Amino acid sequence: MMTYHDQNALKLCHRYWQERIRPGMTCVDATAGRGRDAELLCRLIGEGGRLYAFDIQEEAIASTRERLAAAGLLERAVLIQDSHRRMASYLCAAHAVVFNLGYLPGGDHTVGTTAEESIPAIEAALSLIPDDGFITICLYYGGDSGYAERDALMDFLARLDAKRCTVMVQQFLNRPNCPPILIIIEKNH
Repeated sequence: MMTYHDQNALKLCHRYWQERIRPGMTCVDATAGRGRDAELLCRLIGEGGRLYAFDIQEEAIASTRERLAAAGLLERAVLIQDSHRRMASYLCAAHAVVFNLGYLPGGDHTVGTTAEESIPAIEAALSLIPDDGFITICLYYGGDSGYAERDALMDFLARLDAKRCTVMVQQFLNRPNCPPILIIIEKNH
């Protein structure tokens, strides 16, 4: 039986991926970061799958490359140093798109995601996934601009057509320090 006291948004997100992602799928890691999610995604998609991992920071792409190479998974991934809002320029379809919005862990906190980039990226992701596809977002907010991104993103998501997709938001309300919010968008079929 699952309990929530030992969970967080990222663990719940990974559990969701493990239920939905199958070998041979094409996935997008829209925010490569340090490569932890990319590694799990590469394991889930197997040898026949393909992962496209985006990040605007050279440091993030280098970290992801190093992590995937060390795990023997680099051949499953295409690493792209570009904004996630341009993902549709690099591929025409994906089964799943995943985001971690906020700052690069251990990186420069003057560089982070913004609603101006993330909302068009989510729109691009919606155009890439099939009717049974999904998007996950771990929304790290707080800090300098995180509240603005959170508020704009929640407003945008609340206005998505319910006939087109289902949006689920899960958050821990009684934890300190702005605990990340898990958002799952499933495209209706």
